[in-house]
Amino acid sequence: MYNIEEIDPNALFPKGVSPHGRSTRAPATGTKGMVSSAHPYASRAGLDVLRDGGNAFDAAVAVASTLNIAEPYMSGVGGIGIAMVYVAKEKRTRILNFSGHAPNAAQPEMYDHLNAETGPMSPLVPGNVSGWMTMHDTYGSLSLSRVMRDAIQYADEGIALTPFNAAMIEENLVRIDRFDSSQKAVLVERNGLSCGSVFRMPQLSESLAAISEGGQKEFYEGVLGDRIQAGLKAAGGIISREELAAYRAYWQEPLSTNYRGLEVRVAPPNSSGFQILETLNILSNFDELPYGSSDTLHKLVEAVYIAADDRAKYAGDPAHVEIPLDRLLSAEYAADKAAEINMLQTLGPPAERWERSRVDHPPVGVKAEYASGLTTHFVTADAEGNVVTVTQTLGGAFGSAVVAGDTGVFMNNMCKWFDINPETDSPNLIGPGKEQDFCIAPAQIYQDATDGSGEKEIRMSISTPGSWGILHTTAQMMHNHIDAGMNVQEAIEAPRFRHYDTGMLLLENRFPVHMREDLARRGHRVHVAPDWHNAVGGGQGIQFTEHGSMLGGADPRRDGVAMGY
Repeated sequence: MYNIEEIDPNALFPKGVSPHGRSTRAPATGTKGMVSSAHPYASRAGLDVLRDGGNAFDAAVAVASTLNIAEPYMSGVGGIGIAMVYVAKEKRTRILNFSGHAPNAAQPEMYDHLNAETGPMSPLVPGNVSGWMTMHDTYGSLSLSRVMRDAIQYADEGIALTPFNAAMIEENLVRIDRFDSSQKAVLVERNGLSCGSVFRMPQLSESLAAISEGGQKEFYEGVLGDRIQAGLKAAGGIISREELAAYRAYWQEPLSTNYRGLEVRVAPPNSSGFQILETLNILSNFDELPYGSSDTLHKLVEAVYIAADDRAKYAGDPAHVEIPLDRLLSAEYAADKAAEINMLQTLGPPAERWERSRVDHPPVGVKAEYASGLTTHFVTADAEGNVVTVTQTLGGAFGSAVVAGDTGVFMNNMCKWFDINPETDSPNLIGPGKEQDFCIAPAQIYQDATDGSGEKEIRMSISTPGSWGILHTTAQMMHNHIDAGMNVQEAIEAPRFRHYDTGMLLLENRFPVHMREDLARRGHRVHVAPDWHNAVGGGQGIQFTEHGSMLGGADPRRDGVAMGY
């Protein structure tokens, strides 16, 4: 225990600030299973599946589907995502890509900044259901009806809203109310909407029940698929019945790099996860990165700027563009870029996307400040050693704001994340059937196995939602753990930064004044956010200890809860 006089009031995230060391709460602990997600209903649903004999893959489907009602503005049946899974019996890390694709009829000339963001033109072909079902079909152990039971029940009977739930729903009612089908799908007492209000989606409950009985065949090829496509078409959408029926998630191999003797694995393109690896590669050229130093923070920010610039220059659908990963992830390139960092002057932030003049049009009725995509992240682990790391999204709040017919399914608005100017040479230009430069980037850290076998064993799963901020928030959390020795909860809670292509560098207020002033003197356009702000993400993670136990970390910036047993 730390003495009061040992705590430096001018330090960044000093030890001893709470009974838990650096964090406001203790990490969750367990030996048999762990779930960390952005909402307590979802974490509990996943943990109950584990306790009923399910594995991490079963628990992941329980969490993913429950988040559809517990966080309906972040993700759901009509969304897309990517999973990184460690399969213990295979001693293998696999990527499951369910990031959807642009409609086959999509052309840049069809879009503007309004219809790419809101309405029936904005969805990609949804991939989440195929991702969930593929995980369950391949590795699950319990029945699908059991795994999705809680999600179905919560959607029908309702959940009691948290303050964050209530604020998000109330803020976005103006978007939902633009579409009759969306209005009918959401049941909540609007007068006095607040913490404790009960929120229901009975149409969604029926759709989830249909999926639990018929799996992905029902969603993509069956009656539910018919209803979804017909509802979208009636609203003016362009996703065809044939392309919805044909969609399937697919497996990939991870990308990796070595950082301080540990192996960091991320999803390959079309995920933008390579930006995390490039950032770490640049940082590896500095022998020491002492935590709490203004110089360290400047190096972190500059490494992020460099890697973000490369991602914006090159990233897109790998079937259509060549991304020079061999060069971008090489040690020589990282050394050259590290040498370019000027310790007295910032390079300045790059644009977040290729078309550098573009400024996102905030959704009508939604506050513009810190406006960004809305996404969720979670992780599950079981006693066998399986680990499932998933990031999934609707794009913006409630996605397109369009519910497909009477299904209760809010469709994503991920067309927004393409460039849409037909005159541009962007590698991320929308086009028929294209995958996008997808900022979602689940990540895991591996170490040498303790049994001396020469193999790798998982040490930590840690990732976040947060638009393009995902890619620098994840690198920051990894730095907190690897360079500063923080446990998973501390690494998540530590103060974070986020840059925007307006030139703003957003720092949480817990960065000491002298550090903020140091950055400003180096030319950074520092903007101070509240102490705990969800603009810098909402990380979740699980750490595996040398004692054979697990620590769960969850972000207080949202409704994050980790539960173990």
